[in-house]
Amino acid sequence: MSVKVEIWGDYALFSRPELKTERVTYDVITPSAARGILEAIYWHPGLRWIIDRIYVLSPIRTTSIRRNEVQSKISASNVRTVMAGGQGALYISTSKDIVQRSSVVLQDVRYVIDAHFEMTDKAAESDNPGKFQDIIKRRLRKGQCFSQPYAGCREFTLNFREWEGEEIPAIDETRDLGYMLWDLDYSDASDIQPLFFRARMEKGVIDLTDCEVIR
Repeated sequence: MSVKVEIWGDYALFSRPELKTERVTYDVITPSAARGILEAIYWHPGLRWIIDRIYVLSPIRTTSIRRNEVQSKISASNVRTVMAGGQGALYISTSKDIVQRSSVVLQDVRYVIDAHFEMTDKAAESDNPGKFQDIIKRRLRKGQCFSQPYAGCREFTLNFREWEGEEIPAIDETRDLGYMLWDLDYSDASDIQPLFFRARMEKGVIDLTDCEVIR
C-alpha cells in the first residue's frame, strides 16, 4: 500500500555521523529520518514502513546557527548505585555542562515522502493492509500523530499532510549526495551497526527502490 506524505518546516538538521562536535546536516532528509516521521504519524507492530522515493520540493539552502547544548550524559553507573541504595547524582547541572556549539542546518525544507508498508508477523488476525491504509489516511487528513514529527532535532518541528496531487513539483536539480546514512542495524543489540548507501538526486528525486546498502 503506497502513501505520499508532504512535510515542511523552517529548519532541519540531519546530522552527519562523522561530524559530531559541530553538527553538519546532510543536503537532504535521510531515509531513516523519513521512516521516523511516518512512524511518528502512525506506528503499529503489525506493519513496517519502507521508503521508496523522496521528492525535494524546495531549493537546498543551508545556514549556520549557534545553540546551547549539554556536553555530558547522566551516568548509568550512578543510576545503578542509587538504585542499590547508594549516593549519586541523577541530574545534569546545565550551569556546568552547557556549551555553545555551531550547527550547519537546512533552511525552509519541503519534501514529499513516497512510501509503502508491509505486514509483519506481529499483526493480529483482524489486521489487514486495507485497514491500515484507511487509518493512515484518516490520521493524515486530521493532522493526528503519536508524537510531533521533527526534522532531525526536536526543536525543528514539521508540518505534515497527505499529498493529493498527481504531479509532484520536485526541484530541477541533479546532485551526487555522496554516502548517506541509510539506517541502523539492530539485529545484534550489543553491536548496533550503521548502514550507508550512495545517494544521488535526479531532478529533485532520490530513488531508494534499488540501493546498494553497505556497512
